[in-house]
Amino acid sequence: MAFDLLPAIDVAGGRLARFTTTGTELVEAFGGDPLAAAAAFVEAGATWLHVVDMDLARTGRPANVEMVRVIAGLGVPVQASGGVTSAQQIDALRSAGAARVVLGSAALADRHATRELLTRMGDALVVAIEADGPTIRPRSGGGLELPLGDTLRWLAGCEVARFLFVEVGRVGGLDGPDLDAIRALVESTGRPVLASGGVRDVEDLQAIAALGPRVEGAVIGRALHDGRLDLAAAIAALR
Repeated sequence: MAFDLLPAIDVAGGRLARFTTTGTELVEAFGGDPLAAAAAFVEAGATWLHVVDMDLARTGRPANVEMVRVIAGLGVPVQASGGVTSAQQIDALRSAGAARVVLGSAALADRHATRELLTRMGDALVVAIEADGPTIRPRSGGGLELPLGDTLRWLAGCEVARFLFVEVGRVGGLDGPDLDAIRALVESTGRPVLASGGVRDVEDLQAIAALGPRVEGAVIGRALHDGRLDLAAAIAALR
Protein backbone atom coordinates (compact mmCIF):
# COMPACT_ATOMS: atom_id res chain seq x y z
CA MET A 1 0.00 0.00 0.00
CA ALA A 2 1.30 3.47 -0.88
CA PHE A 3 2.17 5.90 1.89
CA ASP A 4 0.68 9.27 0.97
CA LEU A 5 2.23 12.62 1.79
CA LEU A 6 -0.46 15.30 2.08
CA PRO A 7 0.92 18.85 1.95
CA ALA A 8 -1.14 21.10 4.23
CA ILE A 9 -2.48 24.34 2.79
CA ASP A 10 -3.98 26.29 5.68
CA VAL A 11 -6.02 29.28 4.50
CA ALA A 12 -7.14 32.30 6.53
CA GLY A 13 -8.72 35.26 4.78
CA GLY A 14 -7.65 33.81 1.45
CA ARG A 15 -3.96 33.73 2.46
CA LEU A 16 -1.57 31.02 3.61
CA ALA A 17 -1.44 30.74 7.38
CA ARG A 18 -0.60 28.28 10.12
CA PHE A 19 -1.86 27.25 13.53
CA THR A 20 0.38 28.12 16.46
CA THR A 21 0.07 27.48 20.17
CA THR A 22 -1.31 31.01 20.56
CA GLY A 23 -3.58 31.19 17.50
CA THR A 24 -2.72 31.71 13.84
CA GLU A 25 -0.04 33.50 11.89
CA LEU A 26 0.39 34.30 8.21
CA VAL A 27 2.90 32.34 6.14
CA GLU A 28 5.21 34.14 3.71
CA ALA A 29 6.12 31.07 1.63
CA PHE A 30 4.85 31.11 -1.95
CA GLY A 31 4.07 34.80 -1.52
CA GLY A 32 1.32 33.79 0.90
CA ASP A 33 -0.71 32.46 -2.05
CA PRO A 34 -2.50 29.13 -1.33
CA LEU A 35 -2.96 28.37 -5.03
CA ALA A 36 0.73 28.92 -5.76
CA ALA A 37 1.60 26.55 -2.90
CA ALA A 38 -0.85 23.94 -4.18
CA ALA A 39 0.50 24.16 -7.72
CA ALA A 40 4.08 23.78 -6.48
CA PHE A 41 3.15 20.72 -4.43
CA VAL A 42 1.36 19.14 -7.39
CA GLU A 43 4.41 19.78 -9.58
CA ALA A 44 6.57 18.10 -6.91
CA GLY A 45 4.42 14.96 -7.13
CA ALA A 46 1.73 15.33 -4.46
CA THR A 47 -1.13 12.88 -4.94
CA TRP A 48 -3.33 14.53 -2.26
CA LEU A 49 -3.64 18.05 -0.90
CA HIS A 50 -4.91 18.83 2.61
CA VAL A 51 -6.71 22.20 2.55
CA VAL A 52 -7.77 23.78 5.84
CA ASP A 53 -10.31 26.60 6.09
CA MET A 54 -8.98 28.25 9.22
CA ASP A 55 -11.78 30.81 9.22
CA LEU A 56 -14.32 27.99 9.36
CA ALA A 57 -12.45 26.50 12.32
CA ARG A 58 -12.52 29.88 14.08
CA THR A 59 -16.05 31.11 13.28
CA GLY A 60 -18.02 28.01 12.26
CA ARG A 61 -18.75 29.56 8.85
CA PRO A 62 -17.00 28.40 5.65
CA ALA A 63 -15.05 31.35 4.27
CA ASN A 64 -12.59 29.77 1.85
CA VAL A 65 -14.82 27.41 -0.14
CA GLU A 66 -13.87 29.10 -3.41
CA MET A 67 -10.20 28.49 -2.64
CA VAL A 68 -11.00 24.81 -2.15
CA ARG A 69 -12.77 24.86 -5.53
CA VAL A 70 -9.82 26.47 -7.30
CA ILE A 71 -7.27 24.13 -5.74
CA ALA A 72 -9.42 21.10 -6.53
CA GLY A 73 -9.32 22.29 -10.14
CA LEU A 74 -5.61 21.43 -10.28
CA GLY A 75 -6.66 17.80 -10.72
CA VAL A 76 -5.24 16.34 -7.50
CA PRO A 77 -7.78 15.13 -4.91
CA VAL A 78 -8.35 17.50 -2.01
CA GLN A 79 -8.97 16.56 1.61
CA ALA A 80 -10.79 19.56 3.10
CA SER A 81 -10.70 20.41 6.79
CA GLY A 82 -11.32 23.22 9.26
CA GLY A 83 -13.30 22.25 12.33
CA VAL A 84 -16.14 20.78 10.26
CA THR A 85 -19.09 19.72 12.42
CA SER A 86 -22.24 19.74 10.26
CA ALA A 87 -23.77 18.17 7.17
CA GLN A 88 -24.13 21.64 5.63
CA GLN A 89 -20.41 22.33 5.96
CA ILE A 90 -19.57 18.93 4.53
CA ASP A 91 -21.91 19.46 1.58
CA ALA A 92 -20.40 22.90 0.86
CA LEU A 93 -16.88 21.51 0.75
CA ARG A 94 -17.89 18.46 -1.26
CA SER A 95 -19.74 20.69 -3.74
CA ALA A 96 -16.53 22.69 -4.10
CA GLY A 97 -14.74 19.55 -5.25
CA ALA A 98 -13.27 18.07 -2.07
CA ALA A 99 -12.83 14.31 -2.46
CA ARG A 100 -12.77 13.87 1.32
CA VAL A 101 -13.82 16.06 4.24
CA VAL A 102 -12.35 15.85 7.73
CA LEU A 103 -14.96 15.82 10.50
CA GLY A 104 -13.60 17.94 13.34
CA SER A 105 -13.25 16.44 16.79
CA ALA A 106 -15.82 18.87 18.20
CA ALA A 107 -18.50 16.98 16.26
CA LEU A 108 -17.82 13.87 18.34
CA ALA A 109 -19.68 15.39 21.28
CA ASP A 110 -22.92 14.55 19.43
CA ARG A 111 -22.65 10.81 18.91
CA HIS A 112 -26.01 10.42 17.18
CA ALA A 113 -25.26 13.10 14.56
CA THR A 114 -21.75 11.76 14.06
CA ARG A 115 -23.00 8.23 13.46
CA GLU A 116 -25.50 9.51 10.89
CA LEU A 117 -22.81 11.46 9.05
CA LEU A 118 -20.49 8.46 9.00
CA THR A 119 -23.20 6.23 7.60
CA ARG A 120 -24.14 8.80 4.98
CA MET A 121 -20.67 9.83 3.81
CA GLY A 122 -18.73 6.57 3.93
CA ASP A 123 -15.19 6.83 2.54
CA ALA A 124 -15.62 10.56 1.87
CA LEU A 125 -15.47 11.37 5.60
CA VAL A 126 -12.32 11.32 7.74
CA VAL A 127 -12.64 11.57 11.52
CA ALA A 128 -10.16 13.88 13.23
CA ILE A 129 -8.81 12.88 16.62
CA GLU A 130 -7.26 16.04 18.07
CA ALA A 131 -5.43 14.56 21.01
CA ASP A 132 -3.73 16.16 23.96
CA GLY A 133 -2.53 13.25 26.05
CA PRO A 134 -5.57 11.24 27.27
CA THR A 135 -7.99 13.97 26.15
CA ILE A 136 -9.53 15.00 22.84
CA ARG A 137 -9.26 18.77 22.84
CA PRO A 138 -10.62 20.29 19.58
CA ARG A 139 -8.86 23.48 18.57
CA SER A 140 -12.23 24.82 17.37
CA GLY A 141 -14.27 23.41 20.25
CA GLY A 142 -14.50 26.41 22.58
CA GLY A 143 -13.00 24.55 25.52
CA LEU A 144 -14.70 21.22 24.76
CA GLU A 145 -12.91 18.16 26.12
CA LEU A 146 -13.69 14.49 25.50
CA PRO A 147 -12.05 11.40 27.02
CA LEU A 148 -9.82 9.86 24.36
CA GLY A 149 -10.13 6.20 25.36
CA ASP A 150 -13.91 6.16 25.77
CA THR A 151 -14.43 8.07 22.52
CA LEU A 152 -12.19 5.70 20.56
CA ARG A 153 -13.98 2.65 21.98
CA TRP A 154 -17.26 4.12 20.74
CA LEU A 155 -15.85 5.05 17.32
CA ALA A 156 -14.45 1.54 16.86
CA GLY A 157 -18.06 0.39 16.55
CA CYS A 158 -18.96 3.03 13.94
CA GLU A 159 -18.47 3.09 10.19
CA VAL A 160 -15.26 5.12 10.22
CA ALA A 161 -13.32 4.82 6.96
CA ARG A 162 -10.17 6.44 8.35
CA PHE A 163 -8.88 8.69 11.12
CA LEU A 164 -6.71 11.78 11.03
CA PHE A 165 -4.64 11.79 14.20
CA VAL A 166 -3.65 15.32 15.24
CA GLU A 167 -1.32 15.83 18.19
CA VAL A 168 -2.50 19.33 19.08
CA GLY A 169 0.60 20.21 21.07
CA ARG A 170 2.83 19.50 18.07
CA VAL A 171 0.86 21.22 15.28
CA GLY A 172 2.88 24.11 13.91
CA GLY A 173 5.93 22.92 15.83
CA LEU A 174 8.85 20.80 14.72
CA ASP A 175 9.12 18.41 17.65
CA GLY A 176 8.64 15.12 15.82
CA PRO A 177 5.50 12.96 15.59
CA ASP A 178 4.01 11.09 18.53
CA LEU A 179 4.66 7.59 17.21
CA ASP A 180 3.32 5.81 20.30
CA ALA A 181 -0.01 7.64 20.10
CA ILE A 182 -0.37 6.95 16.37
CA ARG A 183 0.35 3.26 16.98
CA ALA A 184 -2.16 3.15 19.84
CA LEU A 185 -4.89 4.66 17.64
CA VAL A 186 -4.32 2.02 14.96
CA GLU A 187 -4.33 -0.80 17.49
CA SER A 188 -7.43 0.40 19.33
CA THR A 189 -9.58 0.95 16.25
CA GLY A 190 -8.14 -1.28 13.54
CA ARG A 191 -8.81 1.48 10.98
CA PRO A 192 -6.56 3.33 8.56
CA VAL A 193 -4.88 6.40 10.04
CA LEU A 194 -3.31 9.57 8.68
CA ALA A 195 -0.82 11.29 11.00
CA SER A 196 -0.43 15.02 11.56
CA GLY A 197 1.69 17.16 13.83
CA GLY A 198 5.41 17.60 14.42
CA VAL A 199 6.88 16.22 11.18
CA ARG A 200 10.37 17.68 10.66
CA ASP A 201 12.11 15.59 8.01
CA VAL A 202 12.20 12.43 5.91
CA GLU A 203 13.30 10.38 8.92
CA ASP A 204 10.10 11.32 10.75
CA LEU A 205 8.03 10.28 7.73
CA GLN A 206 9.88 6.97 7.46
CA ALA A 207 9.25 6.34 11.17
CA ILE A 208 5.52 6.96 10.69
CA ALA A 209 5.39 4.72 7.62
CA ALA A 210 7.17 1.95 9.55
CA LEU A 211 4.24 1.74 11.97
CA GLY A 212 2.49 -0.54 9.51
CA PRO A 213 0.17 -0.66 6.49
CA ARG A 214 -2.81 0.81 8.31
CA VAL A 215 -0.91 4.09 8.64
CA GLU A 216 -1.79 5.45 5.20
CA GLY A 217 0.12 8.70 5.20
CA ALA A 218 1.02 11.96 6.87
CA VAL A 219 -0.06 15.57 6.63
CA ILE A 220 2.95 17.91 6.41
CA GLY A 221 2.75 21.63 7.04
CA ARG A 222 5.46 23.82 8.50
CA ALA A 223 8.41 21.67 7.40
CA LEU A 224 7.37 22.18 3.78
CA HIS A 225 6.53 25.88 4.04
CA ASP A 226 9.76 26.66 5.90
CA GLY A 227 11.83 24.79 3.31
CA ARG A 228 13.10 22.20 5.81
CA LEU A 229 11.62 19.34 3.79
CA ASP A 230 11.70 18.91 0.02
CA LEU A 231 8.46 17.23 -1.07
CA ALA A 232 9.80 15.59 -4.22
CA ALA A 233 12.77 14.15 -2.34
CA ALA A 234 10.52 12.91 0.46
CA ILE A 235 8.20 11.20 -2.01
CA ALA A 236 11.19 9.51 -3.67
CA ALA A 237 12.60 8.38 -0.30
CA LEU A 238 9.30 6.77 0.69
CA ARG A 239 8.55 5.15 -2.66
